[in-house]
Amino acid sequence: MTEEPLMAAYCVTEPGAGSDVAGAKTTAVKKGDKWVVNGQKMWITNGGKANWYFLLAKTDPTANAGKAFTGFIVDGNSPGITVGRKEWNMGQRASDTRGITFEDVEVPDENRLGEVGQGFKIAMGAFDITRPLVASAAVGLAQRAMDEASAYALQRKTMGKQIIEHQAVAFMLADMAINIEASRMMVWRAAWLRDQNQRNTYYASIAKALASETANKCASDAVQIFGGNGFNCDYPVEKLMRDAKIFTIYEGTSQIQRLIISRAVADVAKQGL
Repeated sequence: MTEEPLMAAYCVTEPGAGSDVAGAKTTAVKKGDKWVVNGQKMWITNGGKANWYFLLAKTDPTANAGKAFTGFIVDGNSPGITVGRKEWNMGQRASDTRGITFEDVEVPDENRLGEVGQGFKIAMGAFDITRPLVASAAVGLAQRAMDEASAYALQRKTMGKQIIEHQAVAFMLADMAINIEASRMMVWRAAWLRDQNQRNTYYASIAKALASETANKCASDAVQIFGGNGFNCDYPVEKLMRDAKIFTIYEGTSQIQRLIISRAVADVAKQGL
């Protein structure tokens, strides 16, 4: 993948199944030594650039979510694949985000990833890797917001002094620093556990929730520090605010992270009874 280079995309989300991955309706039916795929995926990052897709499809409509899905590697040039238009989103507009439609797409059985019925487990396990990565990007955005805001606060003067000397502004910057460093530490812990081949699901969700919300708060406060200039496209912070929002949505919403975290807390509490 690095030598070509090849680009991949992760086809799990559907128009009616985002946080509720178990509600995905794309199907794969076995016919001889091939699988025939039908369905639609949505909000697929790199959708128009991918050479191949990881696809989650339902292979047993009667089974529960844990056994109903199978993962496949699908060649991006396969007949029957329709790539939708590039979506025009609020932020992160450099991301090639599209809908992908599969109509009677044939996938060789050798392109099946893992055993039949193990796709949901594979897809969920991938989040333990991707959530710390997304969180790291959120930390980067938050850091940029603080850097821009602090630099501006040194330049802008009101009431005869730099606005960074006003406690109201200084404390906003201090809160940014506190939450950025806390988020960075959680990203490192989640990533370190993964590197040690230890389960990091709990910490990955904490890192994702904390960093994504930190990014949004820092970007919003940066706009506030810039004042009217922050609301203007000639200054960088309005873009940071637009770019930040998606961090609380993709790779699992902040609400889904809290669901995972709270269940882990409950499990530990039950063990102590």
